[in-house]
Parts: sequence; structure tokens; C-alpha cells
Amino acid sequence: MRAVLHTSWLGRRDYEPTWQAMQDLTQTRDQSSPDQLWLLDHPPVYTQGQAGKPEHLLLTGDIPVVQSDRGGQVTYHGPGQLVGYLLVDIDRLGISTRHFVEAVEDGLTAAVRSFGIAAVADRTAHGVYVDCRKIASIGMRIRRGCSYHGFSINVDMDLSPFRGINPCGYAGLSMCQLRDFVPAHASLMAQARAAAVGGLQQYLPQLDFRLSPTG
Repeated sequence: MRAVLHTSWLGRRDYEPTWQAMQDLTQTRDQSSPDQLWLLDHPPVYTQGQAGKPEHLLLTGDIPVVQSDRGGQVTYHGPGQLVGYLLVDIDRLGISTRHFVEAVEDGLTAAVRSFGIAAVADRTAHGVYVDCRKIASIGMRIRRGCSYHGFSINVDMDLSPFRGINPCGYAGLSMCQLRDFVPAHASLMAQARAAAVGGLQQYLPQLDFRLSPTG
């Protein structure tokens, strides 16, 4: 029997309260707690992962920098970027952390490819790339056998703040977004959400994705 994954579109949410909510849920959940996928976007913010080094912060300007407990280095979140937070009991699924992370990576790759874009996953520099430019990122934390944090897909956003950092710790790494390859339109974010859910369903068959009324 597949585990139910409640999937919700939360709209625009500030980063720090959302992070705190993830921590609280992960700390208090038990074996009967349902898994969740929160889809949203954030106001402009840089987040520094546990392995983050200050030298990767270049010209951050007025954008706040938050020291987070996720994996990875520094990244940027902003309006028009699809963020997904996966609150999943991995132990209950009976799969390894590596299997889970790579399944998420493959699901995001499938999501981007569904737009006719030649995307590839990189198992070393984790994420999804198009012609050596990064379009989707992954950064998670596993605690008590459960995941939190998750992924982001650049959809239709201002990419210039990425120039204020070495994205994911890679100097000179170029970023791209769906809008670079498909016409921008009002429903592009909704299409990206549907594509992300579809890709994750394909590579995480252990989960039964259930969309909330707003999802």
C-alpha cells in the first residue's frame, strides 16, 4: 500500500516561518503522521546550507541571507521560482536516502523535459541542467528518518540575484529558467507545478500524491 502524500499550493510565503514550520512538523511527527509536499514561492532571499562558505556570498545587497540547516551551499529564492518542500518519512517508504534524493532529481528532470527542454540530471553537482546551465536545484535535510527542505525550479523570475553569489558553491555557474525556452504566460507556474508533481509521481511510486483543493 502506497503512503499518501498530501500536496498543497501555499502561494507566496516568507522563508523563515516556513522553515520553522518544517522543523516543527519533523520534530513532532510520528509513524502515523501523513507525508506532505508544500509547493510555493518566496520573497527574495538567499539561503546558506550547512556546508555553506562565506566566500560564495559576493554582492548580496539588500537581499537577506538566512543560515539554513539544509544540505548544500548558497542559493537564491524569489518570486516566480517554484519551491517544493518534501516532508516525507523515508524510513516508512523502505528506501535509502540516496534513492530518495536521486528519485527527486529524476522527477524534476522529467518535469523540465515535459516542456520539450533537453534537461539532464547531474549526480555529482546535484540538480537539473540545460546546456550546462542550472534550472533546478535540490537541497534537503534528513532527520529522524524523515526529509524536509526540498527543491526549486526556476520558472519565470528575475535571475539577476544569482549573480550576487556563487550558486551552489560553483563560481561562474549560469542559471536558466523555463521562460528561456517556452513562452511566458499567466499559467506557466501552474503548468510547472503540475509537471513537478507528475515527474515526482513517476519516480516515487511508493507515494500516492493527493492534491488539496488549492493544489
